[in-house]
Amino acid sequence: MGTELPPAVELARLLRSRSLSATELLTAVLARIEAVNPAVNAIVTLAADQAMARAAELDEMAARGSFAGPLHGLPIAIKDLAETEGIRTTYGSPLFAGFVPDFDAPHVALLKRAGAVVLGKTNTPEFGAGAQTFNPVFGVTRNPWDVRLTPGGSSGGAAAAVAAGMLPFADGSDLASSIRNPASFCGLVGLRPTPGLVPSDPLDPLGVVGPIARDAADAALLLAGLCGADPGVPLARPDRPDDFVGLRPARLRGLRLAWTPDLGDLPVQPEVLAVLAAARLELEAAGCLVIDAAPPLRAADEVFQVLRATRMASLARMLREHRSSVKDTLAWNIAKGAELTGEAIAAAHASQARMFKRMKSFLAAGGYDALALPTVQVLPFPVEQEWVTEINGQRMDTYIDWMRSCSRITVTLHPAISIPVGFAKPPALSTPASAVPVAAPAGAVASLASAGSAGASAASAASAGAVGALGSVGSAGSAGSVGSAGSVGSAGSAGSAGQVGGLPAGLPVGLQLVGQYGADKRLLEIAAAIGTIIPPVFATSRTNSRLWAGFRGGSGFDGSSLRDV
Repeated sequence: MGTELPPAVELARLLRSRSLSATELLTAVLARIEAVNPAVNAIVTLAADQAMARAAELDEMAARGSFAGPLHGLPIAIKDLAETEGIRTTYGSPLFAGFVPDFDAPHVALLKRAGAVVLGKTNTPEFGAGAQTFNPVFGVTRNPWDVRLTPGGSSGGAAAAVAAGMLPFADGSDLASSIRNPASFCGLVGLRPTPGLVPSDPLDPLGVVGPIARDAADAALLLAGLCGADPGVPLARPDRPDDFVGLRPARLRGLRLAWTPDLGDLPVQPEVLAVLAAARLELEAAGCLVIDAAPPLRAADEVFQVLRATRMASLARMLREHRSSVKDTLAWNIAKGAELTGEAIAAAHASQARMFKRMKSFLAAGGYDALALPTVQVLPFPVEQEWVTEINGQRMDTYIDWMRSCSRITVTLHPAISIPVGFAKPPALSTPASAVPVAAPAGAVASLASAGSAGASAASAASAGAVGALGSVGSAGSAGSVGSAGSVGSAGSAGSAGQVGGLPAGLPVGLQLVGQYGADKRLLEIAAAIGTIIPPVFATSRTNSRLWAGFRGGSGFDGSSLRDV
């Protein structure tokens, strides 16, 4: 396996053909985690024995000619906001540091039913609050592109794990931007689906669960394991798993895209705008009709602030009883929710209905297949910085203001996907740039599918290849905590090694596409089509050699900081 991990769709094919066993794949993935995870701290609880037992069960099933579902044998780690039976679930809070649930969250149960092998948990900020992934239980998660920087959040651990080649894909959850933001920061595809497509809160459509993957086809495959049509569940969608298997790209010629660089008034870093402008030229050259247009969504800012705070108010009792254990930004948001009046909440719901209709009418009237805009208004920033306080000289008053390119879309309830479309020049930082060496997916099939002791050989190759580049980074351990606690900015050693090549050429930039309500498959097809002209960053060895140039070491910062940013 080396440091390479084939696409999830290819791994699924190998598992189905029995050219690869679930045990072999898991062995290789666990070796990769042990070698790489200490540098990024993405996977914070590891349940290797439990996962290995499940992989063995799936191999026995395959030997009898039976398969569990579309995700049969594929490994995954679950965001640490979702309950996992028998595996610690902390919500990123010291108040739940020892909590081991005896049940699975609904989407986790669906993943297991689809054949996924749950091997542990990915890091998240405290109760998912904030697009910078750190907490006092496990510390800070780092961006594999440059470990000085944040992978975003709140699904930062999930995105960092996928980008670092430790997982083929991962689940995320999204309220303000928690899937789309880290997908953009880590060069991945991240889908915020139509509410109800994946089981989540049965009565609140604001927060959703969705896939994070290296390309649209892998995201669609994971979505097949996440979704489950259940007419007895409020907000349930009619889509079924088979709808997302075997994704085919849309036709680019004639595709109509509404395009806005800023939704009319949002500040966006020039480096981000430059990358997106170049991507637009690529789309137009491929025959897309790209039209400058956007719906008026400025009123969505206040709607989001109120509805988010309303959700946060459910934690008011916790805040009263454990104030010292709650980070300041979360405490502010909870207090804001507790102070809201019924009139303000009712007005926000009424305004949200107007935002939904405004987006729906905009797409229909223009005949647009999607609205295109920046996923994130800034590039990844240092892990010591909790949130973005200004953009282009414009002050951000709260810790969620800098996410408005996503949070405005959240209010409309329409599905949205972030896709990587280019690289921007990294910010000037005082410490040397460093990246975790991760190879592209292509080329690892032969080593994974080899007969005999393929599992052990693949594991050894993964360990040797990664450790050689990373240097001494410590041990990920076999179970329990893989992270460490502390405060943002406290330094420690993340290991060091010689440079293997040139440093990363830049940081990934994501383009956000907003689709018609309920048209999640169509949105994935459009994303796949764009991937044919602007390839995903993990699509070729050439891209990989430029990206993962070598981990030269870096400062190891541990972190201290509702259920989603």
